[in-house]
Amino acid sequence: MTRRCLTFLAKFEDPIVFGELHTTTESGALWHDGGMKIAWLGTGRMGTELALHLLKDHEVTVWNRTAAKAQKLLDAGATPANSPAEAVGGADLVVTCLFGPPQIKEVVLDANLIPEGVPWADATTVSPEDAAQFAEAVPTYVATPVVGSLGPAREGKLGVYVGGSDAQARDLVAKVVAPWAAANPERLKVVDSAAKAATGKLLANLALAVSAQGVLEALHLAASNGVDTPEALEMLDSTGLAFLKNMKAPFVLGERDTEPGDFSVNAIAKDVGLMLRSAQTVLPATAAALESLEMQQDEGRGEHDFSAILVNRNQIDQG
Repeated sequence: MTRRCLTFLAKFEDPIVFGELHTTTESGALWHDGGMKIAWLGTGRMGTELALHLLKDHEVTVWNRTAAKAQKLLDAGATPANSPAEAVGGADLVVTCLFGPPQIKEVVLDANLIPEGVPWADATTVSPEDAAQFAEAVPTYVATPVVGSLGPAREGKLGVYVGGSDAQARDLVAKVVAPWAAANPERLKVVDSAAKAATGKLLANLALAVSAQGVLEALHLAASNGVDTPEALEMLDSTGLAFLKNMKAPFVLGERDTEPGDFSVNAIAKDVGLMLRSAQTVLPATAAALESLEMQQDEGRGEHDFSAILVNRNQIDQG
C-alpha cells in the first residue's frame, strides 16, 4: 500500500467496524491535500456517477472500452488513459465498474493487471463465487457493489457493501467510497469477505426483480377483474410491493419513457442469471422474473429500463 494510501487512512480518527463505517468528517469531503491517484476502469452510466464523487477529492485516471463514454468524466477533470495498463500505472487504488464477471476476467485477471499490494475495489455486480475467485487471485480485492439507481448515485444516497479479507485494503476502500452513501452513511455496510458483499448485492437485486414480477402479475390480476392500471397501482400502496410500484409507476403511467431508464433489462437479467446460478436451491419467483425480462430482450428492449416488463405487459406475442 502506497504512502498516499496510508496517509489517507490516517486522516480518520474513528474506527471501521463490521456493518458500518464511522468517520469524523461531516462535510462529505474526505481529502483536502491532493488525494490519491485512482485508476478507474469502466465509465458506463453508473460508473460515471460513482467516479464523479471521487474526482472531488482525488486524481482520477479513467479508461473505458468505448472512449466516448468517458467524456463526462474528462470534462469534470479526469485524465484519459488509452488502455487499462496505462490507467493503472502509478495508481494507489484501482476501481473497476464493468458489466459483469467475464469483463473483469478479461480486463483484469487475464492481463494480471493489479500491481502487487495495490488495493482493488470492484463495483461490478458479480456472484459470490466470482468474488471469492477474484479475492484468491488478488489478495487486495475488495468487493464494493452498490444498491440503487442513477438518481441516488448522483445524490450520494446509494447502499454500498464493502467486503474483503485484507483489513487494511478494506478499510481504505470503505473510506474512499463513503461519498457514495454520504447522505445515508448507515447504508454503507462493511463485511468481512468479498463473497459476502457480492451476496448482499444479489439479495438487493433479487428483491427488485421479484417485486417487479409481483407488480406485473398484480396488474394482470387487476385487469382480469376490471380494475384499470391507475387504480390498481393505488391499491398496491398498502402492500409489500409499494416500493417497487412507486419507483416504476412513472414509466407504467407514461410519464417517463423506458429508454433511457435507470436500470436496464440487460443489466438486471444478467444479475438474475447470477442469482440462479449461485443458489443451491430452486428460486421459482426469481426464475419467473428472468423469463419476463428475457421476453423483453427478445423484443429488442434490452437497453430499456426494466420497467419495460410492466409497460409492455400486454404486447408480448404469446404465440
